[in-house]
Amino acid sequence: MRRSRQRVLASVLLLAAACARPQPLAPGAEPELRVGIVAGVASLALGGDGELFLTDDATGQPIGSIPPNARWTVVADSAGLRLVQPDGSQSEPHRGISAVNVTENQFAMADGRRYRGRLNVVRDASGLTLMNRVPVEAYLAGVIGEEMGARRPDERQAMLAQAVVSRTFALKNRGRWEALGFDAWADIRDQVYRGVVAETPAVWEALRATAGEVLRYHGELIDAYFHSTCGFRTASLEEAFKTASGRPYLRPVSDERSGGYYCDISPRFRWREEWDAARLRAILSRTLPAVMNVGGDGLQRITDVEVSRTSPSGRVGELRIVFERGDVRVPEQDVRSVLRPEMNRQLGSAAFQLSVTKDGGQIARLVAAGAGWGHGVGLCQWGAVGRARAGQDYRTILVTYFPGTTVERLY
Repeated sequence: MRRSRQRVLASVLLLAAACARPQPLAPGAEPELRVGIVAGVASLALGGDGELFLTDDATGQPIGSIPPNARWTVVADSAGLRLVQPDGSQSEPHRGISAVNVTENQFAMADGRRYRGRLNVVRDASGLTLMNRVPVEAYLAGVIGEEMGARRPDERQAMLAQAVVSRTFALKNRGRWEALGFDAWADIRDQVYRGVVAETPAVWEALRATAGEVLRYHGELIDAYFHSTCGFRTASLEEAFKTASGRPYLRPVSDERSGGYYCDISPRFRWREEWDAARLRAILSRTLPAVMNVGGDGLQRITDVEVSRTSPSGRVGELRIVFERGDVRVPEQDVRSVLRPEMNRQLGSAAFQLSVTKDGGQIARLVAAGAGWGHGVGLCQWGAVGRARAGQDYRTILVTYFPGTTVERLY
């Protein structure tokens, strides 16, 4: 065994036995994140481009190694989990395992997707949880391309802005899923993370250019919200999220420029949705009971839908739905979930105007003409692209969308 590989294996044993909880942020040190890839699954496949070394999570003792390009299956077992090799042989039960690639410039793989850092599989109440323990910058390399897409050279500053926002979001929210054993989900519950496949040279360049930089307000990491397209101006935090108190740096910011808006280059800058009477009734019969005490199957005939209040940013602050007998008022934070185009799709934004066509005293057709896409809070991603094209640097973009904040280097 080569000396370098001995050092790697020794480090793996120490890491596997270490406490799983995140350590406090220390200036100058790049933190590690625990990213939840999937939870509650019955099985998953582990392997790697190179050799994958396995240890027991509880004891740190070696279990074995998966040869390059081979795949072993991890299955949930009543006593924990077991490793099943291609020949069908099974390991003894373990509560959890840790897997790390020990071949230079190769990666660990789970269900065919490559990851940097270390993979952990643990038995949870409903099956298996897979998490990826990875340094923050490597995590961000698998996030930014998914969140921003490919960008032109004159849009580079927007990608740098996203790098700082995504880094701040990740570090601010470390530990919020502690009950599940990790820091962040690898999907829209946090930030979309796809591992090595999402990395590009442009993404790594953006990370190097902003290495360790975060957004602070009065010395504290901010709640770094972001969304696709604001449409005309961003929203305050309390407009979009019912349980959130306001933040001074999350207030409406105009996206207006000479002759238009910075985000008017977005494919979702303007949109239109339409419901006929049957579809509207079917949608509301399922969505209204989820947010307020309204009968589902016994929903009365709908006679009108109107915007009864507008929020400070110009979005729908309250939606009034009128029935034959009485009405309900949907608060701004629930509007997108109630007035859905489809059951599996929220309304694009809360910035819209309604047009109602009636027949026989009830609604025959409802049309929503909208602006922007997403909750509208914080960084407008397409606005950042437009501002970059206009020559603004990433620091200017950031302090515009997060007024009163400063860009500082944490590590």
